Amino acid sequence: MRLFALVALAMLGVATPGLALDCKDQTQSGLNQCADASYQKADAALNGAYKQILHRLKDDAATTKLLAQAQKAWIAWRDAECTFAASASVGGSIYPMEVSICLEAQTKKRTQDLGGYLKCEEGGLGCPVPAE
Repeated sequence: MRLFALVALAMLGVATPGLALDCKDQTQSGLNQCADASYQKADAALNGAYKQILHRLKDDAATTKLLAQAQKAWIAWRDAECTFAASASVGGSIYPMEVSICLEAQTKKRTQDLGGYLKCEEGGLGCPVPAE
């Protein structure tokens, strides 16, 4: 068990160097709160990109429906992936932080993906979101 804890801490130190430095409360509870705040910030950015795409698709109900289905499926995947990724620490005080770190990382990646749709050129085969 000690070996697992040392490996987990080492991985967190590599994966989230800014988290520990930016968090004033260095208790596990404080680190959990900081990780959640970082995830919430990433989620707000994702919601902003999603709303921009919805605005562009306001006259295309069929594509809007496809986007909503894709986003719903992605959220279910993200949540399941992060629950699995942090499963080794279920019941431990570090678990909420591990889940939040994973949620933040996956959310930032999805935001980048959606941002790509906002920048793609109209008429392109991989551009379901025409420019305004």
